[in-house]
Amino acid sequence: MKLIYKSALLVLGGALFFGGAGLVATWAPDKPVAELAARWAQPPSKFIDVQGQQVHLRDEGPRDTGVPGAPDSALPVVLLHGTSASLHTWEGWARDLRTDRRVVRFDLPGFALTGPNPQNDYSIDTYVKFVTATLDRLGIQRFVLAGNSLGGQIAWATAAAWPQRVARLVLVDATGYGVDPRNAPLGFQLAGLPVTRDLMAYTLPRGVVESSTRYVYGNPEKVTPELVDLYADMALRAGNRRALSRRLAQGYTGDVAQIRALKLPTLILWGGRDRLLPLENARRFASDIAGAKLVVFDDLGHVPQEEDPVRTVAEVRQFLAP
Repeated sequence: MKLIYKSALLVLGGALFFGGAGLVATWAPDKPVAELAARWAQPPSKFIDVQGQQVHLRDEGPRDTGVPGAPDSALPVVLLHGTSASLHTWEGWARDLRTDRRVVRFDLPGFALTGPNPQNDYSIDTYVKFVTATLDRLGIQRFVLAGNSLGGQIAWATAAAWPQRVARLVLVDATGYGVDPRNAPLGFQLAGLPVTRDLMAYTLPRGVVESSTRYVYGNPEKVTPELVDLYADMALRAGNRRALSRRLAQGYTGDVAQIRALKLPTLILWGGRDRLLPLENARRFASDIAGAKLVVFDDLGHVPQEEDPVRTVAEVRQFLAP
């Protein structure tokens, strides 16, 4: 399987690099935010200034101060997406939770409509500072924090850095124990290869986007043309393709000592068909975080919150119940 995948990767890279007709056919210049926002940032989306950057954000549900001392059942829920995703990955969860909870989600720097970090820094420490700065801007001091993939790593790192602010933690197929690049979706592999990295800043074959999206689903048949449109448009936001290469270069391995030092209620959700992060990683989180609860969805992939929001958010509801 890996040999076939590698061969397909090399064939695609060669076709893009040497095939003039193929290059023209897949030519995809950057798109300005205003053009993309017309489709993907309709209300309740808004843009706020955080650290000198215009951040795409949705803040829904009944307002709460989120002050220290408030019961967990009254705290806002903050949702962090993964690599090359966007706040839209949480739409199903937000639809459910916003009926009685304040739900905040935003596009992280380097991705979607927020776009590149001005300093070209996509380290976990920088993301932690960004998350807390965004919540400071919203007046939220204490909160429940959930994250998928890269967003999961940022979530647990935030909990480690600010234990007084993060009341509960939800990790959804989170990174932290490293990622085998051979298991990455096709688009990520192309973005990380020296030969195709620069080329991919100017081209974006739709087939690569569709293949990468289907790869992270347990049931690829659930991937719709509109979902491929979303992921393609978020990649085309000016500067995001080069930002992806930089993010991938900075890696996904965290400080295991920080994970083991976490002392807060933690729910771990994992897709049993995750081809990027093995189930063994889920078990490591459950073992390293004292008292953590692990729930595995055997038929789901790397983005279970997106693939089946109803079943996955039900576990979150139970976890957050008073």
